[in-house]
Amino acid sequence: MDMPARSRRADRPGAGRTLVETVRDALREQIAAGAYPPGSRLPSEAQMTKEFGVSRTVIREAVASLRADGLVAPRQGAGVFVLAPPAPVELPFQNIDFVRISSMIELLELRTAVEAEAAALAAQRRSPAQEEKLIGCLREVDRAAAAGEPTMEADFALHLAIAEATNNPRFGDFLSMIGSNLIPRKALSDSSSEPAPKEYLDVIRGEHEVIVNAILDGDEEAARDAMRHHLKSSQARYRALLRAGKAERP
Repeated sequence: MDMPARSRRADRPGAGRTLVETVRDALREQIAAGAYPPGSRLPSEAQMTKEFGVSRTVIREAVASLRADGLVAPRQGAGVFVLAPPAPVELPFQNIDFVRISSMIELLELRTAVEAEAAALAAQRRSPAQEEKLIGCLREVDRAAAAGEPTMEADFALHLAIAEATNNPRFGDFLSMIGSNLIPRKALSDSSSEPAPKEYLDVIRGEHEVIVNAILDGDEEAARDAMRHHLKSSQARYRALLRAGKAERP
């Protein structure tokens, strides 16, 4: 393939950059700009040495860096070729419609399976510091509710603290991957800054308190049952809305 018309000499790397980094970045830019499309061959070492004004060692190290990034690959006896970019990986939980009640019910069912066990493990494994954090999170939910502020973020922080108290980081990773949108009332409010009705918050507060107390008491079964009751109650509230053909907060 013909070399790009514009040569990029690398004899004056920018501040803090080595010759290898300068050549690597120049080649990366040329590939991104389409000068070397997927399937095309990079110039020979001799050609690139002349183009960039550097040694063959610099060229080899720059190409090796591109290989490590999956941008190019050598073919024995043929040269170094540009690879097609990898297909984008679809991350989980990216297609959740947080404004559809049916989608929130699906998520609540999954959360029930995961978080009920998380509560049980937290009752077994929590540390004194984690107990203190659970109490602090519960109080923060109460404070926000008493001040008439939205409680969704504080609610999420409490559920995340329970997951962390399992001392199995995968539970926290699961909740963090979904984010605070897993708190249904945030998704179904007309405004993210609108507090939920006091009666609703009183019910949720009571359910949270039962969960936290069971964890603090080290009662594995009670903690599991309390979390299951909490999330199944949310499912029931949303199914009632679904049957009524409504899309409003319970």
